[in-house]
Amino acid sequence: MDAQELQILKNRYDIIGNDPALNRALETAVAIAPTDLTVLIEGESGTGKEVIPQIIHQYSRRKTGRFLAVNCGALPEGTINAELFGHEKGAFTGAVGERKGYFEEANGGTLFLDEIGELPKDTQAMLLRVLQNGEYLKVGSSKVEKTDVRVICATNVNLSYAVATGKFRQDLYFRINSIQIKLPPLRERKSDIYLLFRKFAADFAQKYGSARVALDLNAISLLSSYRWPGNIRQLKNVAETVSALESRPVRAGVDKVEIGPEALSRYLPDEQDTLLPAQASPAAQQGAMNPDEKAAIIKAILDLKREVDDLKRAVATVPAESVPPQIHAQHFPVSHIEDPEEQISGGDDSEPQQPLDMKQMRDELIERALLRHEGNVAMAARELGISERTIYRKLAAKKKAQ
Repeated sequence: MDAQELQILKNRYDIIGNDPALNRALETAVAIAPTDLTVLIEGESGTGKEVIPQIIHQYSRRKTGRFLAVNCGALPEGTINAELFGHEKGAFTGAVGERKGYFEEANGGTLFLDEIGELPKDTQAMLLRVLQNGEYLKVGSSKVEKTDVRVICATNVNLSYAVATGKFRQDLYFRINSIQIKLPPLRERKSDIYLLFRKFAADFAQKYGSARVALDLNAISLLSSYRWPGNIRQLKNVAETVSALESRPVRAGVDKVEIGPEALSRYLPDEQDTLLPAQASPAAQQGAMNPDEKAAIIKAILDLKREVDDLKRAVATVPAESVPPQIHAQHFPVSHIEDPEEQISGGDDSEPQQPLDMKQMRDELIERALLRHEGNVAMAARELGISERTIYRKLAAKKKAQ
C-alpha cells in the first residue's frame, strides 16, 4: 500500500497514528485478507486488536457474509461449547430448544475469536477439528455439521508460554498461527500518544460543546513519558476525564484551554498502583515510602558512600605518619551505609539511629537536581531515577503552599 491508500484505510476505521509497527500491521491485514489463512493477532489489552479482523473481513471475498466477534473470556465455561457450536433440544438443563452456534451463524463469513487463550482444553480440541476440516458436533448431537468460516484469533497473553505450561494445545497453536500480526503497545508509539489525546479531547469537546483541552510542551512530554499500561483504552479515559474537569464552556474567541504538567499529573495514576489491590497494606497506610522516595534515598546514600570511598583512597595515598589520628582511614564510619536497602527498611539489632525526615530529604534532592539542570524536569527525573510526574506533583504542592 502507498501512503495515500494507508491514510484512506486509517480514516475509514478511525485509526490515529503513524508508528511504523502500526502501519506494518495494517498493511499485513490488507495483504492477507483475500486468503483464507487463519490469523493470530497479538497485543496487550487496549491496543485496538479488534479493528484488524474488521479490516481483514472487509477486504476479503467474504465481505458480503457475516462478521461475528466473540470474546472467549466472557463465555461461561459450562456453556462455551454450546455457544460456539450450538446445541440440540434437551442437551443439558435449560436447553429448551435447538440453538445455532457462532460457527453456524457465521457460515460463509468471518468469525473473530478474541482472548483465544481462555478456551478450555476440550473446546480447544473441538476448535482444532473445525479449523482442520470444517467439521463439528453440536452439543447433544452425533450428527457431523459442516461450516465454511474464516477464523481470526486474538490474544493478550503469551501463547507460547501457555503451550509450555500445558494450558494451550500445541497443535492448535501451530494451526492458528499461520499468519501473525502484532500490535505495538502505546508506550512504543510515543509519537502517536499526543495525536490520540488530541483526537479524544476534540471528540469530547464536540460532543458536549465545551472548549477543547490542549497541552503545553512540558505536559506533552509528561504524557509521552508515561507507560500507559492500559494502552489506548486508558489514554482515552484520561483524555475524557481531563476534558470533563479542566475544560470550560466555549466563549467568544475562546475555544481551547491549555494545561500544564502540574494539572495533567493529577490525572495520571501511579503505574505501580495498577498492580496493587484496592486496599492498601498496613505499612502503606502508616506512611511507608513509595518506590520513588526509596529510590531517591538509596541513590543519595550510594552517592555519599562513593564520596567517602574516594576520600578514603585519597587519605590512603598519604604517608601514615603525616595523617592525624582523628582522620585516619580506619576511623571513617562507613559500615552503616554498606547496605542502603537494609538501613532504610530497618529491622536489625543495631543501635537506634536518628530518624530521617524522608519527605524533607526527598524534596531537597529534587530541588538540587532541578538547580543542576536549570529547571529541566525530564533531566532531573532521569538523574534521580524517579518519574517526571513525581517532580511535577512536588512543584504543584509547593506552589499551592505558597
